[in-house]
Amino acid sequence: MTDPGGVRASDAEREAVVERLRVASVDGRLTLAELADRTEAAYTATTRAELAVITEDLPGSDAVPSATAPAPARPRDGRRRRWFVGVMGDTKRRGTWRVDEELGAVAVMGDVVLDLREAEVRTDMVEITAVSVMGDVKIIVPDGVHVDLDGMAVMGSKRVDVQEAPRGQNVPVVRVHAYAVMGDVKVLGDSRAEPLRRGLAAWREQWNRLHGLPHQPHRPVTGPPPDALPGRDH
Repeated sequence: MTDPGGVRASDAEREAVVERLRVASVDGRLTLAELADRTEAAYTATTRAELAVITEDLPGSDAVPSATAPAPARPRDGRRRRWFVGVMGDTKRRGTWRVDEELGAVAVMGDVVLDLREAEVRTDMVEITAVSVMGDVKIIVPDGVHVDLDGMAVMGSKRVDVQEAPRGQNVPVVRVHAYAVMGDVKVLGDSRAEPLRRGLAAWREQWNRLHGLPHQPHRPVTGPPPDALPGRDH
């Protein structure tokens, strides 16, 4: 239960914390999954004490940031696209890796898997061009991000199966331009992908103590297999 004596946080203070988290991600201090997790916590925080916990391990986080002076957004500059190609074979990128440019995935009678959950995203938005010709492109993201999927499918499919945050929240954005010809382009969230086993961060342990929740030695991401439930078609 939240400490009744805590000073309640304002909407502006929540937004300021979310902006600090976004800047920390661009600086390489948070993975995409950590950014999504902390952003969700910021929007559900009731008191200033909860907001302080979320950012206590980030630079300059000795107090709740001022809502009137958010960190400036970093402009997107012209970067080359990094390609992942599977031609009659498989290409997979998982674990910890750095995303500092646009991504491209091409599957021709093969499979390409891009798992962004543990990636360090150094850009304001993840932008991916996915092309599938008689193949399968699978993009895995943490639940809680916003996925913007466009493009076309000819005798194939493109779909999103992600538990997204409520509309209007300033959450991480993954934009996918999908082109599928007799193939599939799928964007899956944690609950539809192979689960990750992640240790419980110090900030989350303190968050649980503030809310009177029991200690959890780990925070596995679990859910039904990807094909157990229908996705959202586009």
